[in-house]
Amino acid sequence: MNLSNLKPAKGSTNKEKRIGRGQGSGYGGTSTRGHKGAKSRSGYSSKLGFEGGQMPLQRRLPKYGFTNLKRVEYKGINLGVLDALAVKKSLKSIDIETLIEAGFVSKNDRVKILGNGTLSVALEVSAHAFSKSAQAAIEAQQGKVIKL
Repeated sequence: MNLSNLKPAKGSTNKEKRIGRGQGSGYGGTSTRGHKGAKSRSGYSSKLGFEGGQMPLQRRLPKYGFTNLKRVEYKGINLGVLDALAVKKSLKSIDIETLIEAGFVSKNDRVKILGNGTLSVALEVSAHAFSKSAQAAIEAQQGKVIKL
């Protein structure tokens, strides 16, 4: 074997389709575009969602609802999660930074404490919002609720 008889493996290379270069190429004439019509012409591009003149899907479906631009999204954290975190890391107070470090929320999230689960320790919890049941459960354990 030497450099003069090197060639690529069988089937690893394909010839480029040279479209519109005369009849001898096999791709002359209509240049693989078929006969007549808009799609055979240069510069053709269909509208996004065009269905050949049929009423397009986005116009057939009705509009409904609206988006409230003033809506505030909260990331819900249950009492059970706070309790597990407090017991695991032996914490007396839990704030947003603690939850970010633990990986429960990201730095831009607003946090709401929800009442699912039970608390076994007195905690000082600071968050953006609390459900009534969560607030009652925290205060029942002689804990403290701090709204940010």
